Amino acid sequence: MRSRRSFIPISQWGDRRQRRGLAGERAAIAYLTSCGWNVESHRFRLGRHDLDLVVRRGHLVAFVEVKTRRSTACGAALESVSALKRHILGRVAMLWRLRHGRAGDTYRFDVLAISDLGGGRYEVEHVEDAWRMGWSAC
Repeated sequence: MRSRRSFIPISQWGDRRQRRGLAGERAAIAYLTSCGWNVESHRFRLGRHDLDLVVRRGHLVAFVEVKTRRSTACGAALESVSALKRHILGRVAMLWRLRHGRAGDTYRFDVLAISDLGGGRYEVEHVEDAWRMGWSAC
């Protein structure tokens, strides 16, 4: 069965927000790897929903939601992860856990708030264990 989506290079993405989001995810990857995390997955998908990053350090797996902002005019990045968004992320994380989880792993949900300062500079705020799901015993 053929996919209906065609490949569009990043340089041709029309929406600046999507390009900013990808740049924020790249900054998040650089930050997390510098802190000793290994990236297990980037943009793991379940239908139209995805996990921005899945990172591992030993037996600890963090599902990371990355929020990139230029300003706080539309609210803080951390405020934008609603209860519905947390529920959806939990469902996608459960699928990742079933497919790729290992015995003895513990799980948590983190949020990385990336402030785009311009000129390729970013400020990172890492909120560890931002929320819990019923199955994510840490």
